Amino acid sequence: MKTAKIIIVSMLVFFFGTAVYGQKADHSKAATEKTVTIKVWGNCDMCKARIEKAAKVDGVTKAVWDEKTKDLTLVYNPAKANSDDVQKKIAAVGHDTEKYYADAKAYNSLPACCKYERRK
Repeated sequence: MKTAKIIIVSMLVFFFGTAVYGQKADHSKAATEKTVTIKVWGNCDMCKARIEKAAKVDGVTKAVWDEKTKDLTLVYNPAKANSDDVQKKIAAVGHDTEKYYADAKAYNSLPACCKYERRK
């Protein structure tokens, strides 16, 4: 009888313990993150590194630029960052975005291989 009680108590502890552990998952991060795709002009791997580095502002958890499509996929917390601020940072390092143009000084400081055809 004593063995049966130990087995029952052990099973109850196991089942209640796993149920409580399952409730501890932090899903708040997924609910607060936003994903957007932004056009960013550039040409090469050096552009990719520069664009992704400029996009990594506080609140941005992921920034991946695709050289072929010119799309920057941005995952960020809207309470800490926003798309406009990220685009301004990217323009400041010499790359046009869909909303902001890089100034002539920043664009002209890019290496020759990074000079893309500027938007009109």
